[in-house]
Amino acid sequence: MINGSCLCGTVKFQVDGAFESMSHCHCSMCRKAHGAAFATLATCTEEAFRWQAGEEAVMRRESSSDFFRTFCKHCGTSLPITNERGVHVPAGCLDDDPQIRPQHHIFAEFAAPWHVIADGLPQHENWDLERTVFKPRRDPNDKSLHGSCLCGDVKFTITGPINRAHNCHCSRCRKARAAAHNSNAFAAADDVQFSQGEDKVQTFKLPEAQFFAVAFCRTCGSSVPRKDPQRGIAVVPMGALDDDPKRTVDSHIFMASRACWYDPQDDLPKFDEYAS
Repeated sequence: MINGSCLCGTVKFQVDGAFESMSHCHCSMCRKAHGAAFATLATCTEEAFRWQAGEEAVMRRESSSDFFRTFCKHCGTSLPITNERGVHVPAGCLDDDPQIRPQHHIFAEFAAPWHVIADGLPQHENWDLERTVFKPRRDPNDKSLHGSCLCGDVKFTITGPINRAHNCHCSRCRKARAAAHNSNAFAAADDVQFSQGEDKVQTFKLPEAQFFAVAFCRTCGSSVPRKDPQRGIAVVPMGALDDDPKRTVDSHIFMASRACWYDPQDDLPKFDEYAS
């Protein structure tokens, strides 16, 4: 029995038996939905899956033709998706070892420009599914970075520099993104502004955490920037960016807490806890 849950713990589910496949998906829709470099989805049959608690908190929204994404309405965690192929479980919200490891990368041609696929797994440029590709129209004279949620209700701009960026493997970040890790960029709070839909942004803070919180679009559940005026910073999920930030992340942090099913093979510095 394999258990999973959302960040706030309201929604719980179980998978009885083995997963049939596991893929890293790099399509722009998955990056938007998770706010991460990619989504990792483990697939099982409908018969093997069941909600254990909190099903009333599961929000469901069609993101493309006959493809419905789900998320917890309280904390925004991406949750399992059901379609004709089975149930696709975001591996970052699993509480147990899925007893399977990623087998390939799909939609690799849409990989984030700031993320390097460095392992030896097969890469499929496309897959036999439809995906929307985000191609923002930009004024070439506009030097700011733009970003948005999956449904487009929330849009933001970054007018100053990204001071640092990390892939964080801590269990909270994996739950929050329902992914192998988050990829967060940090900028000055005053340099990040919502140009649309700030009233659609919901924040969830873990009661036991000193600082850890997440912000997401109430309509689609996508991770969006969170401002911390007290510390003067904004935390930006890089998967929400529409533009190439022209930099990669600086390091992997909290590697001691990384998912048992993911081992990054890139050349970035790796730290067991926070970057020194």
